[in-house]
Amino acid sequence: MSAAHRRRLSTLILGRFARSAMSRASGGSAALARLWPGRTDRLIIAPHDLRTADATRAAEIYAGRFVFAGKIVTCHSRSIFELEPPSEDWEAALLGFGWLRHLRAADTAITRANARSLIDDWLSGPSRKRAVGRRADVQARRIISLLSQAPLVLNDTDSKFYRRYLRGLSREIRQLRLAALDIADGVPRLQVLIALCYASLCLANQAGQIRNATRKLSDELQRQILPDGGHVSRNPGALIELLIDLLPLRQTFTARNIPPPAALLNAIDRMMPMLRFFRHGDGNFALFNGMSGTPSDLLATLLAYDDTRGSPMATMPHSGYERLDAGAMTVIADCGPPPPANVSSEAHAGCLAFELSSGQNRIVINCGMPATGRDSWRVFARSTPAHSTMTYHDTSSCQFVERSAMKRLLRGAPIVGGPSEVESYRETTSGGTVLTASHDGYLHRFGVMHRRVLMVADDGLRLDGEDTVAPPQGARIRGASADFALRFHLHPSIKASRLSDARSVMLVLPNREVWTFEAADDKVDLEDSVFLAGNDGARRTAQIVIRQNAQQAASIRWSFLRSTASPSATSARRAARHEPELPL
Repeated sequence: MSAAHRRRLSTLILGRFARSAMSRASGGSAALARLWPGRTDRLIIAPHDLRTADATRAAEIYAGRFVFAGKIVTCHSRSIFELEPPSEDWEAALLGFGWLRHLRAADTAITRANARSLIDDWLSGPSRKRAVGRRADVQARRIISLLSQAPLVLNDTDSKFYRRYLRGLSREIRQLRLAALDIADGVPRLQVLIALCYASLCLANQAGQIRNATRKLSDELQRQILPDGGHVSRNPGALIELLIDLLPLRQTFTARNIPPPAALLNAIDRMMPMLRFFRHGDGNFALFNGMSGTPSDLLATLLAYDDTRGSPMATMPHSGYERLDAGAMTVIADCGPPPPANVSSEAHAGCLAFELSSGQNRIVINCGMPATGRDSWRVFARSTPAHSTMTYHDTSSCQFVERSAMKRLLRGAPIVGGPSEVESYRETTSGGTVLTASHDGYLHRFGVMHRRVLMVADDGLRLDGEDTVAPPQGARIRGASADFALRFHLHPSIKASRLSDARSVMLVLPNREVWTFEAADDKVDLEDSVFLAGNDGARRTAQIVIRQNAQQAASIRWSFLRSTASPSATSARRAARHEPELPL
């Protein structure tokens, strides 16, 4: 491990110990908070929940069937909180209480009574002490759910349950204020501060807490939301997770006749255009840095709040992404270094990876991250071979914390080494737009730089690329082996067939559009891959792979070309040239 890597790791460990010490030192404050909890004798407002609700799921919950994170648990007249959860994701969904919105959507006397009964089970049962339930992000989600769904639970109830509900809610809020001292950086920390801001606005007699919560949230938004609207973690999915709570929070300030803080308004205004930036023609987000399947229902809701509705910007310099649009073609490329180590636990080693789509069809993708059950795929999904970029010597361009004890201490596997100099520039030529980018992620270990050039034709019918793997001028490649591989992972909907010249692959899209991948001078292989970001779990797909040795050939030229003919005409033309007919 290099000295720079050791410094990053030491900084992470010291920060973790500092947060733990602050949390332990607050133990006396916790005892005082229980003695003097403050006047929270009534709820004065319930925030709006933008998440999609399904009234049919209320019947399932009433029947004792709880479906979360792809798992089903039937409680058979027992308390659902007493049963052994099938997975941590399922338990987090249960204890986050987001399912209350489905009961509210049904809006019947039965669902209201069912909601009160389930909450009563939670308040009285020992399950409140479960480790997952005490996780700050889960607790934050639970507080927001209990506040936003209070009309469902408290309408037509008696004063005894009302008081008990408020006592339980106040206890959760006090615990979360203390947990905020030792919460992981990034999205979880923002979610905690958002929940505390909601709590101060929705409960009576909280004027001091409103000022305190607003100030902390404003500071964190200014730190985490970059000037171009991206999140500091570089995960596109963070935008959806945060905006779905920030937009109702803005409304809650207004409903209380309190001006929303400028930092909140500015963050929302910057983040909204990024929703369009990461979208392909089919509405799905590009799969970079921890992004899983796009929650289309949430995204549609958020886009309804977008007043500009213009074309996406081409460059996001602070987030490190580039977008090239021409005709029906869209290319989205990762041209940035990994995020800071303290927010990199979900970041990927995908520098210079890109995704390609034509109209409503994605062609080249990255493997992405599963929405649930991530642990079994996490190591692979974060590695460079899971991305449509160059992999040198079968090694990722970033180094992650690997020791189990260190992962437990740091609550994840942050990046401790990787590209530090990532350069990119774009120019418009007579034939199209050219994007040139490079990174030094392999320089210190192997002595080579990766340089990628992408050219999108003005008509959107052709993407040309060249990847170069070479040492800086005057330097030499380190090590005996200089093998590298280019990978282009294909979307599962693409039918791919390698052609007889061994340098080309025919691609047929779901709408019968035909594209051809060609390598100018290199053999092309078609190998198995996996698409992890599907709503129905991992799916088998294919990847185009070109292998080469940097000491023999430093550059690989390749292209994606759309055929203007129909699939049958393309097959006939290739048959006339003694090429195999594409199976359609």
